[in-house]
Parts: sequence; structure tokens; C-alpha cells
Amino acid sequence: MATGTATVPTSGAPAQQRVATTEPWLVRGMLTVTALGFLGLFLLMPLVGVFAQALAKGWGVYLQSFRDPDALAAIRLTLFTAAVAVPMSTAFGLAAAWAIGKFQFRGKNVLITLIDLPFTVSPVVAGLVFVLIFGRNGWLGPWLQAHGIQIIYAVPGIVLVTLFVTFPFVARELIPLMQAQGTEEEEAARVLGASGWHTFWRVTLPNVKWALLYGVILCNARAMGEFGAVSVVSGHIRGNTNTMPLQVEILYNDYNFVAAFSIASLLAVLALVTLVLKSVFEWKVARQLALAERIEDAEESLS
Repeated sequence: MATGTATVPTSGAPAQQRVATTEPWLVRGMLTVTALGFLGLFLLMPLVGVFAQALAKGWGVYLQSFRDPDALAAIRLTLFTAAVAVPMSTAFGLAAAWAIGKFQFRGKNVLITLIDLPFTVSPVVAGLVFVLIFGRNGWLGPWLQAHGIQIIYAVPGIVLVTLFVTFPFVARELIPLMQAQGTEEEEAARVLGASGWHTFWRVTLPNVKWALLYGVILCNARAMGEFGAVSVVSGHIRGNTNTMPLQVEILYNDYNFVAAFSIASLLAVLALVTLVLKSVFEWKVARQLALAERIEDAEESLS
């Protein structure tokens, strides 16, 4: 009596897998068309629209948009902020991942949770917290004002909030890889007489270089594209505290659409470059992580 279930050949595991997972061509075609449709609608069309609007009045007007003093100041501030925040986030990520992945200590789970905090807190809320701490009427505001130090509505505040929203990226890419690799190589290096720093530079760092570069790329993309937290602490001072995302908003609100989309196209180019580099490093990290897992499985089977 038929049960209604599909018969799976028993001639081998590969044949079983093919029959069990292969969908009819109509289903596969519909899923593919749906995926491509969403990509075209929500990714390709907006990108094409940005460049079309930016070049609507020709290359001359497009290039002239970048010669505006306020636009140049926004580009310089964005690059400066990323140049300060990304190395600091990288240093923190390396230290945190090394500690979590290679050592056992109390409060380890608490540290991992705190690293994820910027992912769960709204950037606007993060900016308001920094205003509460460093603003003129904040906790440290009177002391800072008495010593002539300005953080909110100035470049230091922009760097601080950018650092807050970017510091988890490097750590979150390195922690799983370091945990999968274990500590055997580091222990062998110490047995052979290598110092802690020598072990880090010659053993640990080369083993995580692709994950590190991947994290740096993501961190840099977030640093250059951050809007919410920077908007709260910047004060929107033209030519002084506006980054590129803020400059785009100001130009758009002023109905200067060509200039707004010109700056936006520069951010789009940076995003596309980041996407390509991300894909390359992601592939390398996946290979590195798979190799570490295979080594770990081999060691467990031998033991």
C-alpha cells in the first residue's frame, strides 16, 4: 500500500542527498527570480539612481561638487575620524580576542556580552549617552568647560561615538577563529623559549591575519558611514563637524540634489569596494576557520 512518501535510492549517500534536496525546476526558477528581483529592486536600482542623479548635469557639475569647501571639509573629517577610530578598534579587538580566545579568566562571558553592546544599542541612544557624560550640562561638562576642553559639538565627540559603534567589529571576527585554533601553537612556542610578544607577532597574528583584515574592512565601512550617533554629537556645524553622511543630509534638505547625490555616490563607491574586499576576506576566513576545525577534530580523534 502506498504511503505517499518519496522513495530515496539506496545506492549511495551522494544519490540520496541529490534526490532528497533537489527541487523541481519550477521551484528553483521561482526562488532564483525572486532573489534576483529583490537584489535588483533594493540594491541595484538605488545604486543606479544615486549615480544617475549625481551625473544628471554632467561630469563638470559632478566634479565641481567635490570642490566645495564644506564638502572637502566633510570628506577630510570622515577620513580623519576613520583613521583614528579604526586603529583603536583594531587594537581593542586584538586584545579582547586574544584574551577571550587564548586564556581562561573570571568574567569572560561578561566581557563577551559587553563587546556586543554597540550592536544592541541604537546609535542615537549612544550619542545621547555621550552628550549626557560630556555635554555642557553633563556629568563631566562643567569640569571640561573649566579646563577649556570641548568634546560635544567638536571633533573629539565625533571620534568617541564612532569608536563606540565600531569597536566590536574586529573582536567579533577574531574571537571565533582564535577559539577554534586553540592554544597548542602558542604553548609550543613558549616551550621553545619564545616570549609572549614574540609568540603573538610570530604565531598568533599570522594565523588570524585574514580575519583581522576582514574585521578592519567592516570597521572602516561603519566608521565612514555612521550617521545616527555622529548626528547627535556633531552639532551640524558646516565646514567643521559635518561628516560625509551629514553633508549629504544637509545638501538634500537644501534642495541641492546634484551635490547631495555626488557625495552619496562617493559613499556608494566606498561601499562597493568594501563589499568586494569583504567577500574576498570572508572566503579566506572561512577556509582558515575550516582548517582550524579539521585540525581540532584530528587532535580529538588521536586523543
